[in-house]
Amino acid sequence: MSRPDVGRTTWRALRARRREVGRLAAWSVVESLPALLAGLLVARAVDQGFLAGRFATGLAWLGGLAVAILLGAVATGRVYRSLGAVVEPFRDELARLVVHGALHDATRAGGHPDSAPVARLTHHVEIVRDTFGGLVMVVRGFLFTAGAALLGLLALDATVAALVAAPLLTGLVVFAAALPAMLAHQRTQVQAGEALGRSAATALTGHRDVLACGAEERTVAEVDRRVSDHADAERTLARMSALRSLSLGLGGWLPVVVLLLAAPWLVRRGLSTGAVLGALVYVTTSLQPALHALVQGLGGGGLRYAVTLERILATCRTPSHSGSAATPTPEPEADPPAVRLAGLTFRYGPRARPILDDFSMDLPQGAHLAVVGPSGTGKSTLAALVAGLVEPERGTVHLAGRPVAAVAPADRAALRVLVPQEAYVFTGSLADNLRYLCPDADDTVVETALARLGADALARRLGGLAATVDPATLSAGERQLIAAVRAYLAPAPLVILDEATCHLDPTLEATVESAFARRPGTLVVIAHRISSAVRARRVLVFDDDGPLEGSHHELLARSPAYRELVGHWDGDGSAPPAADPDRAADGDRPVGADRVVTTERAAVAERAAAAGGLPHLG
Repeated sequence: MSRPDVGRTTWRALRARRREVGRLAAWSVVESLPALLAGLLVARAVDQGFLAGRFATGLAWLGGLAVAILLGAVATGRVYRSLGAVVEPFRDELARLVVHGALHDATRAGGHPDSAPVARLTHHVEIVRDTFGGLVMVVRGFLFTAGAALLGLLALDATVAALVAAPLLTGLVVFAAALPAMLAHQRTQVQAGEALGRSAATALTGHRDVLACGAEERTVAEVDRRVSDHADAERTLARMSALRSLSLGLGGWLPVVVLLLAAPWLVRRGLSTGAVLGALVYVTTSLQPALHALVQGLGGGGLRYAVTLERILATCRTPSHSGSAATPTPEPEADPPAVRLAGLTFRYGPRARPILDDFSMDLPQGAHLAVVGPSGTGKSTLAALVAGLVEPERGTVHLAGRPVAAVAPADRAALRVLVPQEAYVFTGSLADNLRYLCPDADDTVVETALARLGADALARRLGGLAATVDPATLSAGERQLIAAVRAYLAPAPLVILDEATCHLDPTLEATVESAFARRPGTLVVIAHRISSAVRARRVLVFDDDGPLEGSHHELLARSPAYRELVGHWDGDGSAPPAADPDRAADGDRPVGADRVVTTERAAVAERAAAAGGLPHLG
């Protein structure tokens, strides 16, 4: 992977805020007035005032310098205010990039949510923010201060300006030539420090295993090697500071020496004593401090800025969808299935057992599929793959004939809606929560949906559609019910319920699933209770030999795993036990007895829903 272009990123950030940068430059011009006038006013005060015996005139010229200094101080305050308008938006952009990259990494194939990278990278963002502000200040300060001082020197005498500019430029050239090497050594030092941290953390975390395996010497040697690498990098970086000192000596102090040595010659050429003193004022009070700030700023904070921003950009790169949007998507077939999975392979980690291995399946339009299996077998992973939230290792996912990988995330909402187990409800009116995916739905449509899903009693209790919803006051079942109605109203033809009714009682769960089954479109239910499989027209069970599809009765005959699942599924809707598969979950009853009880409970739930019984929230 190529190294991110830090310079281009910085230039884009500055160009995006041209107005703010222009305001900063305007105030910088005012701030540089003392640097422009100091030498000239001192020369006039000496030549026309103090050396001429006119003390008041000399004080008047110095009073003009005091006024310029006051104006520069006022401008300095405005400079810092303008600086915030340039720096803070850049920090916000980097923070969004970090969060976007972390979310993409958590949802990619084999990824997992982890807050540590976000915390680490947001700390890096703050480093970039501080060093970026410092860099803008020192570069801006050098350009305006040095420029003003050189103009003042030119106004005094062109020869003096040339004598000062030559060593100044020499020092800048030496520093610029050393910057790439400094940057490389800074990068090496950061990488060595991170490698040391990882090595030490691994050793401390696994100290019991280290002792058990007798690997103390090997582990200590590894950590010691990392310590030595980091120390070497630190020493090399420290030695590079000698180049900064050389640049400062050439550009900052050599002009003073040149002026002092050339002073007799300059006076013989007609240059006044005040002009010589003014030239020294320009060098010592303007050029020298500005060069020192530039060299120290770029050589310290500038290197940290470049390396840290480089790591942020490299870590947070995410696939761009602009290219896929520009590439024409193949025309879908005339009557494509709602879902087509072709050669799908997915695993968590390169050495993990595949959750899906070369799995293919077509789900016709209008189908009702229940996905069942013990916890941890990949049911929710399949839902995420179908929804396009994670990418398969191999294979393709098509929704309504369109490859999910070629559809931008913002456009996938038109193809499918996924309701997870942990339902999200935001603070706002009930109507806003329900209309989130269908803003144009009128009150009649929303109220009809509430009634069909058995949520009208909840809406009345909350105070109607206009009532404000506080998520903290809702139970898990109430949040699931609101999310279910929201998905029911969505225009997407495919609905995926990923254990989205697990906090509802069986009666209300049957009502919700029956409503979705009658809704136009395709329904996929990641089942929490076996009654969901009984209600579905097709069932996909995660068997020991891989996923197996069929009707409820076909799977009872073909799949031992499905028979055990039906028999062991608790009547309260909990998942089947992972251990002791040959015994029933409820005492010593045989497998068939539990199946009869569970099936009868599902039938009772369906009859209650059909009769319009009052739903209850679990």
